[in-house]
Amino acid sequence: MQPESVQLDKLDRQIVLATQEGLPLVLQPYHAVADQVGSTPEEVIERLGRMLDSGVIRRIGAVPNHYALGYSANGMTVWDVADEYIDELGERIGQLESVSHCYQRPRYLPDWPYNLFAMVHGHDRAEVEQKAQEIAELIGSACRAHEILYSTRILKKTGLRIT
Repeated sequence: MQPESVQLDKLDRQIVLATQEGLPLVLQPYHAVADQVGSTPEEVIERLGRMLDSGVIRRIGAVPNHYALGYSANGMTVWDVADEYIDELGERIGQLESVSHCYQRPRYLPDWPYNLFAMVHGHDRAEVEQKAQEIAELIGSACRAHEILYSTRILKKTGLRIT
């Protein structure tokens, strides 16, 4: 089913443009956005909430630079998890403090049996491996195999931008 198309009015568009690179790093970011677009903080918050609820924007949240925080070992843990447990286990793994994101992906058999991915950050590889072991214990017998794929370089990550 296709999501319903949502029309942005002029103010919605201005708010998206003002926030798509991130909220201003000030004490009252919604006030700063409101000043920039000629609105009130309450209206900015209401409109962002509506756009979030409708799926126009996916999330509002902090995106830390793990390297700047001292986490130089980044490992995408990949798991071959029994399909009947993937939703429950994905939810539990995604809530772990050591996991920044967790999601399901299709398998590509016979070469790629992994269907559950969880990004783990650590100060070094030993820490990432210890955190992966905690995930393995949580998954238990529902896991048939797993690997850790370490990052070798930083790619600039950005979402869709409007102009």
